[in-house]
Amino acid sequence: MDQEQKKVLSKIANTIRGLSMDAVQKANSGHPGLPMGCAEFGAYLYGSFLQHNPKNPRWINRDRFILSAGHGSMLLYSCLYLSGFDLTLDDIKQFRQLHSKTPGHPERHVFEGVEATTGPLGQGVGNAVGQALGFKLLAKKFNSREFSLFTPKIICLAGDGCMMEGISSEASSLAGHLQLDNLILVHDANEISLDGPLQESCSENMKARYLAYGFDVYDLDGYDFDAMDKLFTHLRENQQKPAFIQMKTIIGKGSPHKAGSSKAHGSPLGVEEVIESKRALGIPEEDFYVPQQALNFMQAKLPKCAELERRWNELFSKWKLSHPDQEKIFEKMRHKELPENLEEILRKIPMKSPLAGRSASQQLLNAIADELPFLYGGSADLSCSDLTMMKNLEVVTPGHFTGRNIKYGVREFAMAAMATGLAETSMIIPFIGTFLTFSDYMRNAIRLAALSHVHVIYQFTHDSVLLGEDGPTHQPVEHYASLRAMPDLHFIRPGDNNEVKMAWLAALRYKGPTAIALSRQALPDLPGTAVPYDEGMGRGAYIIKKESGTPQYTLCATGSELSLALDVATSLEKIGKPTRVVSMPCWELFEKETSSYQAEILGGNIGKRVSIEAGVSLGWHRWIGSDGITISIETFGASAPQSDLAQEFGLTVDAILERLLG
Repeated sequence: MDQEQKKVLSKIANTIRGLSMDAVQKANSGHPGLPMGCAEFGAYLYGSFLQHNPKNPRWINRDRFILSAGHGSMLLYSCLYLSGFDLTLDDIKQFRQLHSKTPGHPERHVFEGVEATTGPLGQGVGNAVGQALGFKLLAKKFNSREFSLFTPKIICLAGDGCMMEGISSEASSLAGHLQLDNLILVHDANEISLDGPLQESCSENMKARYLAYGFDVYDLDGYDFDAMDKLFTHLRENQQKPAFIQMKTIIGKGSPHKAGSSKAHGSPLGVEEVIESKRALGIPEEDFYVPQQALNFMQAKLPKCAELERRWNELFSKWKLSHPDQEKIFEKMRHKELPENLEEILRKIPMKSPLAGRSASQQLLNAIADELPFLYGGSADLSCSDLTMMKNLEVVTPGHFTGRNIKYGVREFAMAAMATGLAETSMIIPFIGTFLTFSDYMRNAIRLAALSHVHVIYQFTHDSVLLGEDGPTHQPVEHYASLRAMPDLHFIRPGDNNEVKMAWLAALRYKGPTAIALSRQALPDLPGTAVPYDEGMGRGAYIIKKESGTPQYTLCATGSELSLALDVATSLEKIGKPTRVVSMPCWELFEKETSSYQAEILGGNIGKRVSIEAGVSLGWHRWIGSDGITISIETFGASAPQSDLAQEFGLTVDAILERLLG
């Protein structure tokens, strides 16, 4: 790298420092330390290394930079602004303000230059591993000797906190196992955490840890442009394994009194310290100063970036002519095209009755896998039990990416973050499976998927205490309410084969995340569920049994309790008490319905409203009223056979009748 280029990159680095100090100071909130410490890395990455097009941030073959240490967001925003993305200096000045493009932590759906929603430490590592795996899958599917359509590098910057969070261990372990040679994980090793020096809480040998995972490991001085360029050029051309770079930096570099300490981590430097820092760095003291030379240098890359995309588009056009059959699959995956008659296809899948929800789901997945080439499945070491395996398709193995079944191992948290990364390739809809109770391990990653509006499907099985002898450690009771509480997540608990089929139709149509909770025990097909999607599942709640007269009871149920509700209704009708039964598999879809439809199902003179569900009652009174009766489970479960558990927790016809009739 020549001296002039290094001189300009140094000026860009100091510009990043100045913008970061000023934005945090103006907001009176934020983290100046990482952007100041990693400014040279950001300048090099966006000024030299990344192959992308800021004027088309969603060009599919772009390199992707993921800031796992999302608190350092001003590093990212400064780089995006300087390199010509649709971000202005005024946007920088609105850092952390309401409805701005520059929130406190990066949010993918807010601004297109952001590749992942990060903030909770370590999740960006899992997300990056997912994106890296996704592009290995796509490269294997579409690349050939003559045409390399997919070649991006996934670069992730993680801090000491990311390294301490367990999710980084899970994700990195799997990345090393799978030999993801397009992943570059950069550790900002400034040895400072928010509470103080890292040595007070962590003393592990990070390089040895990553060697054990199967990474190639490198040291890097975060302020040596020549070393940076030499290493990243090598990785561009010769990377054989996932790379771990321990990059030594100084948090808050340039601050005379706070550099190298936790005082630079999580709060503004202070007006006087900002002024002194700018003097020390040789930056003009005016707020949000941007030298024209820095802008000119960064944006001089724009024609080259556009040329990169133009050449790729030309390559893609030639590839299409040579691979017409593959092109059809490519377009189907790019647009996530669902067959127009998908509902009909699903309904015609033969299934016996009774059948466990998990078994019905697996039969469905195996029946439609060929129709949906963008559907990739996986499980946290439970595919033999949660039945997520697509039997006619291969398993992804180290260095071999032909398959569409991913074995994540016992790594639920990383699995969920990786699924988000897979979805962010824009050509894959991932589904992942484990027991419903283990959604707790995944919860924060599910939350970020919902916040990011990514299309991920969670297949949760063993969905109630009625799973049996495994006992309360494995039996969910609070999980329905917990997942229903999450904004933008659809939680569906189907009650028979028909509803399982329509649950999958709902999940495939919804562009955000969906959790489908499925039974371990066999469920009978029920009268009233074999209705068109738009009259049943698609509305979230619908009547499956009409009352014989003015109703005295309306029973609302989900999942395995739906058949129980019908049995209770039959008993009530026999003693002259007309009863309506409502299936409510997806509250979120019902919430989106018109008030008139909601009133048609649960409004007016419909007698005593009753909910029947093998979980806590939290949330049900919204639908059944404050005077409604909840048949629920308000304690943890127990280890016993299913029939004994039903008796113990009052999930029998006789027990419910006793509650209702006194």
